[in-house]
Amino acid sequence: MEWIYISTDTPAPLEIPTSDPKPSHTAAEDEPALVSWVEAGVTMAARWRSANSRPAPTRVEVVSDSLTADDANRMASQGIAMLWHGDFHNARQILNALDRRVGAGKKIAGTPAETFYRHRQSRSHRARILGLLLIPLDPGPVVPLRRAPDIREAAAEAYGDVGESSVVSLHELVGAIGAHEWRRNGVYVDALQGRIHPHYGTFFPTRSEYVDLVAAAALPSDTLAFDVGTGTGVLAAVLARRGVHRVVATDNEPRAIACAAENFRNLGVQDRAEAVLTDMFPPGRAPLVVCNPPWIPATPHSTLDNAVYDPGSRMLFRFLNELPDHLEPGGEGWLVLSDLAEHLGLRSRDDLLTAIKAAGLTVIERLDTKPTHPKASDRDDPLFEARTAEVTSLWRLVSR
Repeated sequence: MEWIYISTDTPAPLEIPTSDPKPSHTAAEDEPALVSWVEAGVTMAARWRSANSRPAPTRVEVVSDSLTADDANRMASQGIAMLWHGDFHNARQILNALDRRVGAGKKIAGTPAETFYRHRQSRSHRARILGLLLIPLDPGPVVPLRRAPDIREAAAEAYGDVGESSVVSLHELVGAIGAHEWRRNGVYVDALQGRIHPHYGTFFPTRSEYVDLVAAAALPSDTLAFDVGTGTGVLAAVLARRGVHRVVATDNEPRAIACAAENFRNLGVQDRAEAVLTDMFPPGRAPLVVCNPPWIPATPHSTLDNAVYDPGSRMLFRFLNELPDHLEPGGEGWLVLSDLAEHLGLRSRDDLLTAIKAAGLTVIERLDTKPTHPKASDRDDPLFEARTAEVTSLWRLVSR
């Protein structure tokens, strides 16, 4: 491990960025965030890496195998990050013990909206606590700890080129390892009779009902379709497999575009479907424009959250408002949306219908289906009541 030595005598203070960059760009913003700690009277530092853009911890202490779960819980509760210098498997055990402690909270009660927000606060608190157990990462990338697994592919997918010694959250790295397994094994999609391979940070179709709706709805045309906010490219691939001659799939995340393009090649539809990096709509008009926006109007807390949470329903309402300018005469817009937000009291059906009308659109048909994913039948889920009532719909929209 090649750490940066800040001093050899009295530990010197090190300024570490802990907030988002300011709107006006400065040279300081190009500097990587650092994590610093004191070891044997020496202040040391290394680059901070977070695939989810979490701020670097400001209070860090070195710990090893002698750390108990109670001590770890106490330090985390005080906001102290722990840089692990012991056995990797022992670090995993401490992480699991922290998870059990932070997850042993009271049952959430209140209105559906109150339950939702408290549930999110609980999950955010859990992520913050678990994120305080840190491990070193060396170029390779490799974890320079005893009994550490080979994480080169998983870490490279999450963090890119690791050309210098750095520090990462163990919780995040474990998530990256799991995401790598999903990418390697893929997710089987019935509508494709094949597998989608999600990249790290790209939401993948663990729920099949919305994909099945797009696979079953009557096509208004087979010449051209836009898939706005494509993610893994699953809906674009379904349209291509259904015989649409050209599908333009868009996303504003480079990870998603790389993922969709790879999936198109794997599924053999690359001659019909292309992935384009752009914000919302591609240029021009199409007889079919499909969008499956994030379903919940709330603030995302991580990269993956962006596919689930849409603050103020901004993407939803923008899609509706701009859709008429991208539809060919007689064309259709397919809005694929769950009504879970309505059952949580976060957005009303009137809000949606008013937005559709204000955009100059008319609903010609709505196809509904009930979710079949495990959480829909999990009575221990804090949002069980809302999930039980949830319906996923494909709204067929035309310009008035």
